Amino acid sequence: MSAQDYTEVDKHEDLKVLHGMGYAQELSRSMSRFSNFAISFSIICILSGGINSFAQATSSIGGAGAGIGWIVGCAVSGFFALAMAQIASAFPTAGGLYHWASILGNRFTGWLTAWLNLLGLITVLGAINIGTAFFFVGTFGSWFGMTGTAGEVVGFVAIITVIQALCNHFGIKLTAMLTDASGFLILGATAVLIVACLAFAPAIDVTRLWTFTNYSGDAGGGVFPQSDSMSYLFLLSLLLPVYTITGYDASAHTSEETLKAAHSVPRAIISSVLWSSLIGWAMVCAITLAIPDLAAGAKQGWSVFFSTMDAILPVWLKELLYLAILISQFLCGLATVTSASRMLFAFSRDGGMPVGSASLAKVSPTWRTPVHAIWTAAVLEIIYVFLAQFISIGGTNIYTIVVNSTLVFLFLSFTIPIVLGMLAFGTAKWPNAGPWNLGGGLFKLFCILSVIGMAIIFYIAVQPPNDKVLYITIAFILLTAVLWYGFENRRFRGPPIGDEIAKRQAAIKVAEQAVGETGN
Repeated sequence: MSAQDYTEVDKHEDLKVLHGMGYAQELSRSMSRFSNFAISFSIICILSGGINSFAQATSSIGGAGAGIGWIVGCAVSGFFALAMAQIASAFPTAGGLYHWASILGNRFTGWLTAWLNLLGLITVLGAINIGTAFFFVGTFGSWFGMTGTAGEVVGFVAIITVIQALCNHFGIKLTAMLTDASGFLILGATAVLIVACLAFAPAIDVTRLWTFTNYSGDAGGGVFPQSDSMSYLFLLSLLLPVYTITGYDASAHTSEETLKAAHSVPRAIISSVLWSSLIGWAMVCAITLAIPDLAAGAKQGWSVFFSTMDAILPVWLKELLYLAILISQFLCGLATVTSASRMLFAFSRDGGMPVGSASLAKVSPTWRTPVHAIWTAAVLEIIYVFLAQFISIGGTNIYTIVVNSTLVFLFLSFTIPIVLGMLAFGTAKWPNAGPWNLGGGLFKLFCILSVIGMAIIFYIAVQPPNDKVLYITIAFILLTAVLWYGFENRRFRGPPIGDEIAKRQAAIKVAEQAVGETGN
């Protein structure tokens, strides 16, 4: 849906839904359905995770990691997306996951989901921008004398994060324009990469795509420890698609800025996952087929993509592709700032943050964006990146330890409202589905499949060399229990429910007048 197709009836319906949940239209509702799709498509960014994590396929089971593992991993993400889309249609609010878990569960489940999602978004933003920094060092860094030291990485990340925050600061229209462009850039660059890989491949052996070969240990450049179990290694190969196909909750986080959100958001969630999965599969298969010698390529470990491009592509084409990939990765980070800031804003307007909630929930009357939340998310990410690069535990830096913890935290934040939605659907807590409706049977099936998917993700995320993730997860659960029962249970009230919504209507009008909203 475009702004031209957005009628007064649609505007009234969006306001009615938002007011019915006790919130004011403070953010600017100007994102089209395509823009809502593009922001999730940009965060998924197959040119980021699909390339930076490509070795998780080749260094586990070889070509089958791309040909078969990618499909299975994307199916797991698809189960989550379908279940989340059903909930998003019924409850289209900023910071959707937190709000869903609160309404469908209780104050504690909402609070826990918010912290899981916030931690996941801040750390995944760090992972994206660190990946962009290392990609820059490996491609154009020599032009600037960069070698990838910790200080250089932190400085590079700080600079691009400030630029990403500035773009977000100056309104959702600018952000949407950039992420719209990002969507087309990802499609175009990926198409060129696929054609180039197939055209310049020394030979094409399609049997690679379903051939299982054990490249664990030294044979795979040490990406995974040595193992004789092919089924175990196949599960590890799923880390590539599962890590790449995430971030589609951004469509839910920008619900209050999207036209006809109850219809647009669920479709955007599904479309972003579907197209990223299909196009990403073609990309990873093409890269796999282009590797001159698969055994030698797997032995390169994390450098397999770069060594392949060096071996087969003309310099001019390789550098042109690298530039497009670099810009896509930067815009991926920009979209993640949007997602993280909306989550922080939504949680704060209900008093979720123990300190500074009132400030973080403020919306700029000029730009109609939560500027304090945007800059807070940016600063937290820069602090995390600094710590991740300079602090090690047992000889392993924090970044390596946290990156798989991020995967666990994000998917747990998806799983909690999905399980609660499965239990609440058709009850007093959730009597009626939204306009995008799978039906009760299919919705509950995808909820069950999501829970199974979560079990798989948790299992593979805590395997060596990422076994410290298990201890981080346990420590987080213990810490949240202490904080909730010791402090937050008495302080945090959660989102408005029941009579509290009616009591907020006067405050809603005041808040909307303060930012110049004239929709009601």
